[in-house]
Amino acid sequence: MSDSWVPNSASGQDPGRRRRSWAELLAGRVKREKYNPERAQKLKESAVRLLRSHQDLNALLLEVEGPLCKKLSLSKVIDCDSSEAYANHSSSFIGSALQDQASRLGIPVGILSAGVVASSVGQICTAPAETSHPVLLTVEQRKKLSSLLEFAQYLLAHSMFSRLSFCQELWKIQSSLLLEAVWHLHVQGIVSLQELLESHPDMHAVGSWLFRNLCCLCEQMEASCQHADVARAMLSDFVQMFVLRGFQKNSDLRRTVEPEKMPQVAVDVLQRMLIFALDALAAGVQEESSTHKIVRCWFGVFSGHTLGSVISTDPLKRFFSHTLTQILTHSPVLKASDAVQMQREWSFARTHPLLTALYRRLLVMLSAEELVGHLQEVLETQEVHWQRVLSFVSALVVCFPEAQQLLEDWVARLMAQAFESCQLDSMVTAFLVVRQAALEGPSAFLSYADWFKASFGSTRGYHGCSKKALVFLFTFLSDLVPFESPRYLQVHILHPPLVPSKYRSLLTDYISLAKTRLADLKVSIENMGLYEDLSSAGDITEPHSQALQDVEKAIMVFEHTGKIPVTVMEASIFRRPYYVSHFLPALLTPRVLPKVPDSRVAFIESLKRADKIPPSLYSTYCQACSAAEEKPEDAALGVRAEPSSAEEPLGQLRAALGELRASMTDPSQRDVISAQVAVISERLRAVLGHNEDDSSVEISKIQLSINTPRLEPREHMAVDLLLTSFCQNLMAASSVAPPERQGPWAALFVRTMCGRVLPAVLTRLCQLLRHQGPSLSAPHVLGLAALAVHLGESRSALPEVDVGPPAPDAGLPVPALFDSLLTCRTRDSLFFCLKFCTAAISYSLCKFSSQSRDTLCSCLSPGLIKKFQFLMFRLFSEARQPLSEEDVASLSWRPLHLPSADWQRAALSLWTHRTFRELLKEEDVHLTYQDWLHLELEIQPEADALSDTERSRSYDHSENSDLVFGGRTGNEDIISRLQEMVADLELQQDLSVPLGHTPSQGHFLFEIFRRRLQALTSGWSVAASLQRQRELLMYKRILLRLPSSVLCGSSFQAEQPITARCEQFFHLVNSEMRNFCSHGGALTQDITAHFFRGLLNACLRSRDPSLMVDFILAKCQTKCPLILTSALVWWPSLEPVLLCRWRRHCQSPLPRELQKLQEGRQFASDFLSPEAASLAPNPDWLSAAALHFAIQQVREENIRKQLKKLDCEREELLVFLFFFSLMGLLSSHLTSNSTRDLPKAFHVCAAILECLEKRKISWLALFQLTESGPMGLSWGLPLSAPHPPSCKRSTPHPLPAADRYLGILSSGCSPHTIPTARPPRVHVPTPRGVPSTDNRQRCPELPEPLLGVADLRLGRLLLRVAPDQHTRLLPFAFYSLLSYFHEDAAIREEAFLHVAVDMYLKLVQLFVAGDTSTVSPPAGRSLELQGQGNPVELITKARLFLLQLIPRCPKKSFSHVAELLADRGDCDPEVSAALQSRQQAAPDADLSQEPYLF
Repeated sequence: MSDSWVPNSASGQDPGRRRRSWAELLAGRVKREKYNPERAQKLKESAVRLLRSHQDLNALLLEVEGPLCKKLSLSKVIDCDSSEAYANHSSSFIGSALQDQASRLGIPVGILSAGVVASSVGQICTAPAETSHPVLLTVEQRKKLSSLLEFAQYLLAHSMFSRLSFCQELWKIQSSLLLEAVWHLHVQGIVSLQELLESHPDMHAVGSWLFRNLCCLCEQMEASCQHADVARAMLSDFVQMFVLRGFQKNSDLRRTVEPEKMPQVAVDVLQRMLIFALDALAAGVQEESSTHKIVRCWFGVFSGHTLGSVISTDPLKRFFSHTLTQILTHSPVLKASDAVQMQREWSFARTHPLLTALYRRLLVMLSAEELVGHLQEVLETQEVHWQRVLSFVSALVVCFPEAQQLLEDWVARLMAQAFESCQLDSMVTAFLVVRQAALEGPSAFLSYADWFKASFGSTRGYHGCSKKALVFLFTFLSDLVPFESPRYLQVHILHPPLVPSKYRSLLTDYISLAKTRLADLKVSIENMGLYEDLSSAGDITEPHSQALQDVEKAIMVFEHTGKIPVTVMEASIFRRPYYVSHFLPALLTPRVLPKVPDSRVAFIESLKRADKIPPSLYSTYCQACSAAEEKPEDAALGVRAEPSSAEEPLGQLRAALGELRASMTDPSQRDVISAQVAVISERLRAVLGHNEDDSSVEISKIQLSINTPRLEPREHMAVDLLLTSFCQNLMAASSVAPPERQGPWAALFVRTMCGRVLPAVLTRLCQLLRHQGPSLSAPHVLGLAALAVHLGESRSALPEVDVGPPAPDAGLPVPALFDSLLTCRTRDSLFFCLKFCTAAISYSLCKFSSQSRDTLCSCLSPGLIKKFQFLMFRLFSEARQPLSEEDVASLSWRPLHLPSADWQRAALSLWTHRTFRELLKEEDVHLTYQDWLHLELEIQPEADALSDTERSRSYDHSENSDLVFGGRTGNEDIISRLQEMVADLELQQDLSVPLGHTPSQGHFLFEIFRRRLQALTSGWSVAASLQRQRELLMYKRILLRLPSSVLCGSSFQAEQPITARCEQFFHLVNSEMRNFCSHGGALTQDITAHFFRGLLNACLRSRDPSLMVDFILAKCQTKCPLILTSALVWWPSLEPVLLCRWRRHCQSPLPRELQKLQEGRQFASDFLSPEAASLAPNPDWLSAAALHFAIQQVREENIRKQLKKLDCEREELLVFLFFFSLMGLLSSHLTSNSTRDLPKAFHVCAAILECLEKRKISWLALFQLTESGPMGLSWGLPLSAPHPPSCKRSTPHPLPAADRYLGILSSGCSPHTIPTARPPRVHVPTPRGVPSTDNRQRCPELPEPLLGVADLRLGRLLLRVAPDQHTRLLPFAFYSLLSYFHEDAAIREEAFLHVAVDMYLKLVQLFVAGDTSTVSPPAGRSLELQGQGNPVELITKARLFLLQLIPRCPKKSFSHVAELLADRGDCDPEVSAALQSRQQAAPDADLSQEPYLF
């Protein structure tokens, strides 16, 4: 049975010869030979080997069994498109056929099945491929393989499949085996990657095969193939398996030695890929080449996305450490001397971006301590590649701020070792590391000059221990000289090591050698600049250029100090050659001197007075300046154009444009505008040399270079005349009429620009808008914006513009061109873009106000509107707030054309304009997340208009804004990744704390804050307050950049619901932020939102999140009520964030305490609406705060009518509302915009006071608050119930309702009972610096538990809401409302005189201490409020009021006069005498009676 015979027999090519079966052939041999069991076994093994080595198993089976064995062919099973698939060839049928065949052959069915499936896999993989080196299957191949794998799974499930045999068969077709097929076998569970790889007999060969396929896979991934998702999943699975198997800590001892090949293969493949990438970078890989794509893709596997599913971090850390070692040690071809010469080229900015990206990914997994320790270990034990070592040092100090100290400590150890035993290697390493870190600037590491001075510039230096150390140092420095950069030699010369006098020769020898080297390099030590950066390793600046920089820096220092800089004074003595030859000539450059002396003039005069300028040089300078002033004005402007034949046409064009401008302000000349525009068009053609026939030539596309726009001089002058004339005409026309009534002049004028002159016009606009935009004045911005609108109006008649790369190949319409010309890279360009967008959109809305929305959209580019939205959201917090109906503003073009236009006010007015809000509903102008991200990435962080905190705040809004994300159509992968990063940061804070528990210790930051604040100067002086405020703002910025768990902790527990971090944050708010970082009873929005985010995150980790939120917020009412009032202020923007976070984890509604905030805001909104108001929810103080904040947002004319509803509200709410209104009144006095807000605040206070007086509700307790309530006792009003718990039973008291309620406030009793015992005496809070007497007593009739519960003391609550400055100024507020005091109430209430006298004496003390200067009246106050803010007038009126009141008060009101005047009687002797006289005249019986308030 030869090989040539078998196929022919199988195919039946010889019909005359009967075909014998395999069994017959074997039977014939059995007849001829005796049966031998051993021989039979050998024959069976030979048959199995024959089957396994045969390439066409189906043909062999067909040969053995004849035509019936066609049933065993798998071609139809794997053919998904065949209609016969699985129709007659089910898995069970084929499986039974394989069993039958295996029994006939006498071989295991698993071996036979493995061979059949492997052969089929090979057939699928050898189908035509899309690439020359494929690793991925085609769609057709993938379908066929999927069908085959289903059949293989059936065989596996029925124990009819041998994995080992299958692996061996696969490796026989290794040349045609595709990597994706291997991956599918692993994913579908047919055979794992580990089994398949370990079954290969040659580990080196399998490593090479995997390396080649992984390279092809990476290349195809970067080529953006259609199967990118499959390729990404393949690469991720392979890398994860290699990392887990190659870097497991201990191998399984139960396994045999043979399976341990897998770690070797894994490490080998990973190392091959890394070495390939490093060699490619070293060879200078070209951008976007195939090798570049492979390296970029492979470095991407080190990101968390690819390795994110690796459960244990230990293998990952070992893998990253191994990778770092390979990077630092691979191909060490450079010597230390090479590193000294070349390390300036290895800074972070100059390192290949792919390598720095790899460094950053390695830094994510390993800590700074691990990285520095690993670097130290590698340098001590192996030969290294210095370029990669030093570039890694740069990446380390740039990316890890804490690495600076670690590197300093390591360098210090190296230096100590070097000088201890004269180790040259340690010395070289230390110097190279320090110089490399210093290259990254002072923000990353101290400068080399500073380090060198600190190390060798004192007696404590490393070299000061012995002569041996000195010799070692100077020998080392001398050996470096041939390789040194001039910068370092200059450092060593100007800051030499401190050397004892007897060893001075060592230093002089080195300095001579260094100077000789500098002379060889043609660098003069004498010509060094005064402020030259010696730490940078850049090129040496020319003396003249360096002198100009020195002059600018010296003038800057002089501006700040008013004195000649010390550096300049030293240079005039010790470096006189440079000072006289370079510095003074650069300073004394002749120029036209300004009329008002500037800093340069003052600096020169100071140097002259100090005899630092030679008289002759100064005299020459003055003469040159005088000669510059005498030059004609035209010469100062530049070189005039030479007279030519074009001068006359240009003058005629200028005259025609002037006539048109004159017609703009004369309504009678409107009819001649068309004729004048025609004249301008004709004269324009004459200037540019265009024939009349040229106007008929159609321009198909305009070529414009936006990066380097250029014009011919004649075109430049003509276009400038046109643009200047258009801007002037617009200003003139807008001065007499709005845009919609200016006639068609603008459209006619623009048509003259739409012909042959259009390319020149667009080129000039490109120069002005893209390259000179921030320098344009307001009239220029307004005129060019209007011009852009009218060009958009004519877009259908204008050609497209090709602006070249990086813009798309397709041409842009003219309106879209302006979108490309407006950049948002720097602060100046941001604000210019805002101005232009505001002007263009406002003009279009005014000009086409009566036309359809389609007309508006056609005149403006959608990109222009999107940029305006982006800038508004980014720059103005007002734009991030939801708009109400009252916020909708009217738009007027008139204020915009004024030279002093307020662009911020104009932009906000446009933002709230009704037509603009409707325009934003158009789908094509929606600012999507992609648009936002593109514009945000365009901004240069170092030149941004926003600080880090402001930028973070705008990012937070963008993340939660439906407008920006266009209805959740943005890149959710990026957002999800950002959320994962934040979650990782928060969870890493307390990894050792189990769920539902929280650490008992606070955060160390708060302790640092406390110590720093204690070190500051205390007091209410302006300097101390500003210093404290600046410090607190820095703390707030730090807290906002950290996870919110810093404020609240990572979780709450029932045993300790208020964590130590909460307590620390509450203390910081109550003691510091309340006074310096709050306004109007609320913290800023950013810190408020940050706290609530942390609160929800922590509570969501507890067992009952809703209950825990309720408990914490209930505690906040007494521990830190300012948090709740802040939440009320910012609720419109805070509510969506809280709802989103809560619903993401819980299906239940918001916790009850958060619902109270909702209800409070809703009550305030309903109260101010025309409809009937709803009932105020509990607690009353919170509802009052919500109503107060809502009143502040409403116009004054809308408040007066609504405040009449207060007659129906509860007494408690009115008293609290009066308190918050008093705080608002004082805030209006203390803020700069009090001219607008003060009248409103004053009228609100007056209206509430009038309601209180009318309903006979006493309000005097608000002016006698202490930490334990009014008059030193607990308020009788619980925080979350309408009425407090009842006191002991008392007898009714026949007092008016107002007096009864006043007693309730002071005693803490129910409104239905009055204590029979005499209330305690008053405790009057005294301002800082004013003596006080504390006469507090305990009410014997009050229940002891009520007095002991601090959470129920609303006096403390109100004091913790108001800043201390406001409570100190309560006397000022008291007498500001003097004209609204009811005369009968003043006499009727016994406590009124006591409070009035106390407030008067405190007001006088405040005035004497100078504390009333902060509430001085601003200019422009109305007549109604004149005198209200003048402390002198207020004290005069208060004094007169008291002198008139004292004789009319009942005698029992004077019972405590002696206590009031005990230490303050000398404040006003006349008032004191009147009080004492009245007290002495009162009978003794009245002295035992005290007002019920006290």
